[in-house]
Amino acid sequence: MEAINRFGELFLEVWKEGVFGLNASEIIIGIVIFLIFYVLRRLFARFIISRLNKIVNKTTTKIDNTVVEVIEGPLKFLPVVLGFFIATSYINLSVEVQGFIDLLNRTLITVFIFWLLHQLVIPFSFIIRNFEDKISKPLVNWTLKGLEIIIIVLGIVAVLELWGIKVGPVIAGLGLFGVAVALGAQDLFKNLISGIMILMEKRFTIGDVILVSNEVEGVVEQIGFRSTLVRRFDSTPVMIPNYKFAEQSVTNYSRRHHRRIRWLIGLEYKTSINQLKKIRDAITQLITDKNDFAKNENSGFFVRIDSFSDSSIDMLVQAFTVTNDWSEFLKVKEELAVSIIEIVEANNAGFAFPSQSLYVESFPNEKSEIFNPKNTK
Repeated sequence: MEAINRFGELFLEVWKEGVFGLNASEIIIGIVIFLIFYVLRRLFARFIISRLNKIVNKTTTKIDNTVVEVIEGPLKFLPVVLGFFIATSYINLSVEVQGFIDLLNRTLITVFIFWLLHQLVIPFSFIIRNFEDKISKPLVNWTLKGLEIIIIVLGIVAVLELWGIKVGPVIAGLGLFGVAVALGAQDLFKNLISGIMILMEKRFTIGDVILVSNEVEGVVEQIGFRSTLVRRFDSTPVMIPNYKFAEQSVTNYSRRHHRRIRWLIGLEYKTSINQLKKIRDAITQLITDKNDFAKNENSGFFVRIDSFSDSSIDMLVQAFTVTNDWSEFLKVKEELAVSIIEIVEANNAGFAFPSQSLYVESFPNEKSEIFNPKNTK
């Protein structure tokens, strides 16, 4: 019985005097206050967001709707920050402990602010993307990613400064290390700078068909910080370092206004002049009537008797298709080829092929000796 009484007295003493100078009742009340705010954080966020949705739904822009969507996370964190501040304010703390708690409160508030700024980059992207016509889409994406990284770095620096960690000397100390790394990573920085120049100069964009130094031809799928992904027409992916585009020639087929068809049609030498003219006029009329071919001053077409080869009379056919799409171009090209074959056959002419004629002026008057086995006896 005496032990129980001593335990009761000790419990009341701890309850009144507290632990480490903190009153136990104040600690419990502070914890309860914090837990209430922590539990109600979702309800608080939903209440604020529902109110904001009623306002933004009256507008026609998408930016404000996106703002409401992205701030849900920081809004759930705000009651935690507020609950911790109120809970610690209720407790009577010593000067040393109070200084530590103040740093925690400042840290939580700083994290909330930079988290909110980081989330607001997403709706800010709607404004930046209005400049995609002037600068390439990948460069816009790079800018947004860079902005997010800057906000994160600034947030970390701000928190470190709050806790008395000076970032300046740390950066200076890393300077020499950075120089050493830079010397060993010259190719990395060269690729990075080249990638930025590609995006700024808009030499090509994602989806363009390019030919790099007459070696790699395909469709651009991705423009990264270090390399660019080009997929060949046989579906083989090729990773090309960005600096290659600064040092080698790049042909961008997607920037052409039209695709060119240029053929030399070889007709037989026995084709008459009248047949040649009819074939020429028929092909000309065919290209003129079809809407698949461009007919402006910069992309005119020609159908002319061009040259005399060893085995054929060559007729030049040159035209530019309206479409720039590869599959559509092949379709138009095939239709033109079939039509030209029909025109040549309709005019009773034929296509020439390499041949060689042998002319013998005379044969020897002497009769050839006939081999007879009996004469050998």
